[in-house]
Amino acid sequence: MKRLGLYLHFPFCKNKCAYCDFYSVVGYDKVEKYMDALMLQCEDYSVSCEPYAIDSIFLGGGTPTIVPQKQMCDLVDCIYDNFNVTVDAEVTIEANPATVTQGQLKSYVKAGINRLSIGAQSACNNELKALSRIHTFEEFEHTFKMARKAGFKNINIDLMYGIPEQTMESFKKSLKEIVSLDAEHISLYNLKIEDSTPFGAIRDSLPLPDEDVEFAMYEYAIDYLTRKGYVQYEISNFAKKGYECKHNMKYWTCQEYLGLGTAAHSYFRNTRFSFIKDIDSFVAAIEDPDNGNVITDENYTISPSERVGEYIMLSLRLNRGININEFKRLFDMDFEKMFEDLLPAYVGSGFMDKTAVGYAFTPKGMYVSNYILSSMLEFSSEIDKNIANGKDK
Repeated sequence: MKRLGLYLHFPFCKNKCAYCDFYSVVGYDKVEKYMDALMLQCEDYSVSCEPYAIDSIFLGGGTPTIVPQKQMCDLVDCIYDNFNVTVDAEVTIEANPATVTQGQLKSYVKAGINRLSIGAQSACNNELKALSRIHTFEEFEHTFKMARKAGFKNINIDLMYGIPEQTMESFKKSLKEIVSLDAEHISLYNLKIEDSTPFGAIRDSLPLPDEDVEFAMYEYAIDYLTRKGYVQYEISNFAKKGYECKHNMKYWTCQEYLGLGTAAHSYFRNTRFSFIKDIDSFVAAIEDPDNGNVITDENYTISPSERVGEYIMLSLRLNRGININEFKRLFDMDFEKMFEDLLPAYVGSGFMDKTAVGYAFTPKGMYVSNYILSSMLEFSSEIDKNIANGKDK
């Protein structure tokens, strides 16, 4: 059977972090109706997913752990009832330390959830307060220990750098504290300030480390985590051997995944689509599919040129980079010829390495990957235009 990842979105938070631009609402009053709608949507997609084996499930948000444990466990049961879930499926739930109890964690394990992703972000309480997080580092540590006691053998910890009030010394402290817990996976994210967030409105007054310090933090983290047994397999992700996130790897290797719930995105049957970012409209459309409500924000078939661009962008996020022979097999294109005007400069400037099988970002290149990938995709689109017009490059 073909393999498929399943993502379910829970758009509820106890408090909205000042840097977050994911779709979520503060409060609990819509949880019950939303969970009912989510189970109905699982039933709706059960037939179209019959040819697939679900080998990864990701319960994300928002804050999934806001949902009462019985409702969450009922939903997990619904997933197993409606989809062909493999016996070794990776089943992840995200957790905010301020919203989870020992009882919840035990019930998750019993229900079949086997991977926990906890948002720590920092080991320094002043930095957590500056981020508007609703927990202390001590509360995070308590949650981590509860998770181990409940039976979780696969835990990810989210950590951020480049955040308000952070210094090189405080970042080193955070890394040391996080690594001492011996989690299987660590995700390291650079703070991105989006215009639509509260941080976006005050970006010029935020006490942020400068770009040189941020890059030094990133370089230090790669070296430190490597020495402590964590392998960097993607720009922001480090894992002990065998604990790479199976679900996220689907995104980065252009495999199929189905996203259910408001604001969820999918790549399913060569189509990309997402559901509307509005809980009430989403619930209404699920409860009464014939009422004329539009449930998708976007829905389009991926063109051959878009598929090439996505493959390049996502493959280069991985530590292993692009395999030029695989690229030739998939698209009948010569990657080196395609980017012959760019690759020598990237390699010569230390942004890329030429590997035994292709090209991969160096740490320096990973740090500015968005800029490089943007240039490469813009360059490849110009090639496409010239080819379409019958011209040489």
